[in-house]
Amino acid sequence: MAELVHKTIGELMDDTVSQYPHKEAVVYPETGLRYTYKEFQEACNKVAKGFMSLGIKKGDHIAVWASNKPEWLVAQYASAKIGAVLVTVNTSYQSKELEYLLRQSDSTTLLLMDEFKGVSYLDMLKELCPELQKSAPGELNAKKLPKLKNVIYMGDQKHPGMFIWNDLLDKSLLVSDQALEERQKSTHYDEVINMQYTSGTTGFPKGVMLTHSNIINNAINVAECQRLTYEDRICIPVPFFHCFGCVMGTLAAVATGATMVPLILFDPLEVLKAVESEKCTALYGVPTMFIAELNHQDFSNYNLSSLRTGIMAGSPCPTEIMKKVVHDMGAKEITIAYGQTESSPVITQTRPYDSIERRVSTVGSALENVEVKIVDPTSGEEVPNGVQGELCTRGYLVMKGYYKMEDQTRETIDTEGWLHTGDLATMDEEGYVVITGRLKDMIIRGGENIYPREIEEFLYTHPKVFDVQIVGVPDERFGEQVAAFIKVKPGEVLGSQEVKDYCTGKISKYKIPYYVEIVDDYPMTASGKIQKFKLKEHAVKTLVNQ
Repeated sequence: MAELVHKTIGELMDDTVSQYPHKEAVVYPETGLRYTYKEFQEACNKVAKGFMSLGIKKGDHIAVWASNKPEWLVAQYASAKIGAVLVTVNTSYQSKELEYLLRQSDSTTLLLMDEFKGVSYLDMLKELCPELQKSAPGELNAKKLPKLKNVIYMGDQKHPGMFIWNDLLDKSLLVSDQALEERQKSTHYDEVINMQYTSGTTGFPKGVMLTHSNIINNAINVAECQRLTYEDRICIPVPFFHCFGCVMGTLAAVATGATMVPLILFDPLEVLKAVESEKCTALYGVPTMFIAELNHQDFSNYNLSSLRTGIMAGSPCPTEIMKKVVHDMGAKEITIAYGQTESSPVITQTRPYDSIERRVSTVGSALENVEVKIVDPTSGEEVPNGVQGELCTRGYLVMKGYYKMEDQTRETIDTEGWLHTGDLATMDEEGYVVITGRLKDMIIRGGENIYPREIEEFLYTHPKVFDVQIVGVPDERFGEQVAAFIKVKPGEVLGSQEVKDYCTGKISKYKIPYYVEIVDDYPMTASGKIQKFKLKEHAVKTLVNQ
């Protein structure tokens, strides 16, 4: 078994640069931007010094709210070099979600772009922090977000109270190379360097604290399962704010010296173009992305013969889609990965030599240096092969914990260091795992984790809503959709569209209920507990199959 790597992200990057200084590190096909590893290192060092010039200290939290722009990528490694914690923000977030994340994470700095899919990030931030209008850059004093001081806009246009990206580059001259070197040397591989927010049954997102060691070793393992080397070129259309993008994608590339070919936003045609023009050997995506690429009207016009491997993750892959990815795309060694943010993220992965049957019916076997067991959810005892139980994992990949949520951390990681995933699974005699369900009622829509309680808590704020229950129902395109069963307050009338309109602009689009049904009561157990599985069965009969 290979030994674990004890390095910081800064050290990992510098080591790769010393091996492959003139090899392409980053290519943005849409903009023509190209960095060799040496040029990429120089860009990251410059921004790292820019961060230091703003007074950002080791351990400070820097939130990034943007699509897969080059600035996001540079900020990931620049923040790591100075020991600042990168807090990733979902691009679909709306104002309430952003406010919660920035406040709960104690972020002192926010990097943001102007808008996403027609929604203005700048307007949302100005609404949260009206004080920006009269603040000098770096001196924000916002009532709602008292810790936030620096706002950095990823663009050239000046906005009140904000730095622009070029300010970071200019200010880098105020900090010496030696000061950056000393700061980088002060970082330790077991320190938290990345924080990603994942929702929970409490209905409030939790900040998952991941260390250099967590994510570097996971990235290396994930790369090994794909047989990645410095000769590979990885097309990354999945978002950086997920571990899929920033660990399995960019970090796996830096760990091996492979070339990153990110797309700023997912577009199936742009993926096909990128794979052909850049001769990508690996392609990442959730099943819905691969389906969109395969079904694109121009699919047959593109030469994808360079493809060999990649990762499909986020939700189960239909057999026919896997066959097409292998045969029509030519990614004969494509792998399936399973995990969660709390496990950095990958726990199990298929291997290139696994049959198509294994790749569609299982989520692979444990990564190297990773323990997996299936336990009875009630007794905690390990169950025999083939018997369903909760999947638990232990090893280098387990998070440090949830930020400022010690009780929830203790509920998730037991005294022996086992992370309880909340997923139901079986394992065969060869260690291959099948995910069979979820202990909790999490909904996975197109690779996005949705937690019913969070939507329920939000809908309770509607003046006409008396009670609400959220369940996931099957959907051919996205895997699952959100269904809301609502009891209305006496004397009130509430329509489906009114519910959806209330959600728009306040919670992410993918969380807005697709189905809404007004009900008089819920199916209950004798002890008074609501039977969500019966709501789901009802939804399948009356809503999905109507």
